[in-house]
Amino acid sequence: MPAVPIGTRGAVITGWGTALPERIITNHDLEQTMDTSHDWIVDRTGISERHVGGTTAGLSVESGRRALEMSGVDPAEIDLLILATTTPDRMVPATSATVQNALGLSCGAFDVNAACSGWVYGLVAAHGFIATGAGKILLIGTDTLARITDWTDRNTAILFADGSGAAVIEAVEGPGQLLGWDLDADGSAEDALYCEHGGLLQMEGKEVFRRAVRIMVDSATKSMAHAGVTADDIALVIPHQANIRIISASCDRLGIGLDRASTVLDHTGNTSAASVPLALAAALDAGRVTDGDLVLFVGFGAGMTSASAVVRWNQTAHERSAAR
Repeated sequence: MPAVPIGTRGAVITGWGTALPERIITNHDLEQTMDTSHDWIVDRTGISERHVGGTTAGLSVESGRRALEMSGVDPAEIDLLILATTTPDRMVPATSATVQNALGLSCGAFDVNAACSGWVYGLVAAHGFIATGAGKILLIGTDTLARITDWTDRNTAILFADGSGAAVIEAVEGPGQLLGWDLDADGSAEDALYCEHGGLLQMEGKEVFRRAVRIMVDSATKSMAHAGVTADDIALVIPHQANIRIISASCDRLGIGLDRASTVLDHTGNTSAASVPLALAAALDAGRVTDGDLVLFVGFGAGMTSASAVVRWNQTAHERSAAR
């Protein structure tokens, strides 16, 4: 994929929001229903608990409203809603239409299903729409995987959960945040992780792990090359929150210390398209990103899809929106 062309109309993130269901299932809860233990799950995944419940539309409305409030953008100003999800509430219509109506938006709306890579796919797409004239876009990543998880299957039940994360992306004069990106998919590996209509998630864990590390490193390396930066330049990695071992191995191969990664999966589990925006919001709220920092987004998902992007954080854009 190419670097962002010089002269392209840029965009910046000016607000963000998250939503997690109230119900929490801990590893100790899972000990009561299957052959596993808290220590076993933490050692292999890094997950201690996960949130479950709610609908994709409901969680999306909650995170989207918070992002709009932080940005100071009136819902009437949003030109497009992009909802990344692999768990729509209905076959038809797209859940984004439900969210659009609930938030009081008057704009186009569509779903993106790239599984766990979905929000980064949406981030790249949002910049493309802004480059061709859109002014303000609401990008949401939401999944409610609990309802397609077999809670008797130790292979999947310990991983998946529900959640939502959103961001408002606004056009700016001159260069924006996005410096380079990469999107990819390998349909030959779709049987490694899938769910049939009306069925439950099926996963070949060892195969997913083997491919995940390789494709995350490959995609991230391409995005950094397109952006003209190296791993040493990256201040923070925002990875898909699938498994701490995958995150650790990927960072190690990239030459980026795990201390430079934002992780939330210990208390969120794997929330698919929501995981990257949840980890981004946590890092921003904790003050881990400052003006001028290079941030690397990278993820992989069923398909198998992969996606990454390098952005240069522009803190002044958020400060301007907060002062409105």
